[in-house]
Amino acid sequence: MQDDSTQNDGLHGNVAYAALLAEIREGKLNPGDRLRETDLADRLGVSRTPVREAIRQLEADGLVTHLPRQGASVRRLDYAEVMELYDMRAVLEGTAARLAVRSASDVELAELRSLNDEIRAAGEGTSASQLNRHFHTLLLNSAKNRFLAKSVHAMQKAMMILGPTTLAQTERFESAIQEHTAILDALDARDAGAAETAMRRHIEASQRTRIKAFREADTMGQ
Repeated sequence: MQDDSTQNDGLHGNVAYAALLAEIREGKLNPGDRLRETDLADRLGVSRTPVREAIRQLEADGLVTHLPRQGASVRRLDYAEVMELYDMRAVLEGTAARLAVRSASDVELAELRSLNDEIRAAGEGTSASQLNRHFHTLLLNSAKNRFLAKSVHAMQKAMMILGPTTLAQTERFESAIQEHTAILDALDARDAGAAETAMRRHIEASQRTRIKAFREADTMGQ
């Protein structure tokens, strides 16, 4: 049997992992930020052992890397990796939209449309970003394919390094809602080809926004 201290470390490790994962997703921990065990333990209110375990889990997820003489830090994705991630996202989520045409119930489709209305009402910001994640998660679940879902979840973890969704950007917000609407219209019409095409266009529009951000960051760094 495990003693209480080992069990508590395991529990706290899960808590620390979830907390650090959320900070990466929300852009509170950014690419290149160092993960100092002592500082994180103090901030999260746990010992260094669960923090060390959380960092190991994040490294296994591909979100954290160890650099010589620097220790653990949040990974930086290069331009090629970002392009590859979005290319794969277009394939996987496009497939999810195609499968959802066949598998989604009327209740699920109604909930997707309701979520899109909530995103519009929320306006730009954290709330809209969270609702957007729910929208894409529900659509994926509506496809009812566990193997596809597993692949998408693995990809989504890697994309967390990019920080908050592009939906948080003013010029992207309204167009993303319109793109969601095009996906929903295709789903309601039970048109698999149109649903996949609409989802791919949605992901590609987000990809273009990321490329623009990369270009602007490079310009500022020169």
